[in-house]
Amino acid sequence: MFETHILLTGLIVFVARICDVSIGTVRTIVTVQGRTVIAFVLAVFEISIWITIVSTVIHQVKDNPVLIAFYAFGYATGNVVGIMVERKIAFGTTILRVITRTAGLDIATFLREKGQPVTIFQGEGMRGPVHELYIACRRRDLKWILPEVQQIDPQLFYVIEQAREIRKVLKPVYSPLGGWRAIDNRK
Repeated sequence: MFETHILLTGLIVFVARICDVSIGTVRTIVTVQGRTVIAFVLAVFEISIWITIVSTVIHQVKDNPVLIAFYAFGYATGNVVGIMVERKIAFGTTILRVITRTAGLDIATFLREKGQPVTIFQGEGMRGPVHELYIACRRRDLKWILPEVQQIDPQLFYVIEQAREIRKVLKPVYSPLGGWRAIDNRK
């Protein structure tokens, strides 16, 4: 059905499209965040891969139209992979707004003990007084902050916003180890 060289070319096109589209997805996200140097470097790699693959497909598509399918599926897969990679890297800073009726001071105290700066406001909610906690943090710190604050108050409401520009973000003293670094800390 398929000759070996056509299949091999198709697989190379598929994998290369995953790579360049993944890079492009991450590049777009870091561009929006204003990280120009990272965006520049990623754009060089992205377009280099893209030009190589497009020229290959264009020169061979007349004889091997199946390459269109490899190209298209690589593009679609690359979008998904790029989003997953960017979520794993978690570049940038976010604003976490936590609204709670009962545990504002407890949450603020807990986070401050971990070294995470918190600003707390008193407000009026639909059912009475509330505390709003304003937390500027690195996106990667949300992985430990959200479960902790939800454990303190399971009824809280929160909103996560992207911070485009920020003067200074203090890194919390506490950052739980994850991945391979957590292996040595098992009890």
